[in-house]
Amino acid sequence: MGMLCAVSFNRYGRLYYFNPGEFSPQVGDRVLVPTDGGPEVAECIWAPQWVPEDTDGFPRLLGLAGEADLQRDALIRRRKAEAKVAAKRLIREHGLPMKVVAVDHLLATEERSAHTTIYFTAPHRVDFRSLVRDLGATLRCRVELRQLSARDSAKVQGGIGSCGRDLCCATFLTDFEPVTIRMAKEQDLPLNPLRISGACGRLMCCLKYEHPLYQRFHATAPAVGERVETEHGPGKVVGHSVPRDSVVVRLDSDGSRCLCSRASVCGSRQAYESRYQGEAQTQEVSRSTQE
Repeated sequence: MGMLCAVSFNRYGRLYYFNPGEFSPQVGDRVLVPTDGGPEVAECIWAPQWVPEDTDGFPRLLGLAGEADLQRDALIRRRKAEAKVAAKRLIREHGLPMKVVAVDHLLATEERSAHTTIYFTAPHRVDFRSLVRDLGATLRCRVELRQLSARDSAKVQGGIGSCGRDLCCATFLTDFEPVTIRMAKEQDLPLNPLRISGACGRLMCCLKYEHPLYQRFHATAPAVGERVETEHGPGKVVGHSVPRDSVVVRLDSDGSRCLCSRASVCGSRQAYESRYQGEAQTQEVSRSTQE
């Protein structure tokens, strides 16, 4: 058991969790957090609170941001904005099919020179060697360009999904697992690209979440067309309702439909089979006797 707080580098951006240590930042406070490029300023989104998990493995806050830290953060943000404007202008001048997604900037220190990384998307591989030279001369620092895939681009930019929540890739997903069209078929979803595609234009990652549930259901539930015994009488399975863990049965008595739990139908399947197999054997014996 320990304490955790959540910070974000951008408003409505991805949350990062830290061990506050001896510090007690409030919501909206600027704090210093460790990154690969050195200490960075972030905003506290969740104040420190007790959690049941062990927090020793989480990185610790470096403290509250001072005036010098805030000025340094403002300078970095200004350099990022300037780099983004310059990159868009030079891309138009070079006529390259590129779209700038994000910009990172590291200020010069005693150990390293200033470094700007520009992330972009493109429909294919792009020869941007001349663009890098012009960007280096314009920004007066070392420039690196990195091409992102559609999923990585959505992760960096963020957004709102069709569910009304923040994109999974921009909040908690760290790795992209493969998603196939077969998962949509097994979940009886319409194979309309507009319905099953995410903001990145690829299949929605959430199709992977419920796929094991559908696999377990189909492995134990009676198939469509199979005859079962219900509390309302015998009938035929005409549909599945996986979220409700139930099957839709059309009754033989009056043709009406009822929703039955999978457990009750599966439990009665063996009794149904033994009952109606016995009746079938009796009818067969009677026919052979009459002949």
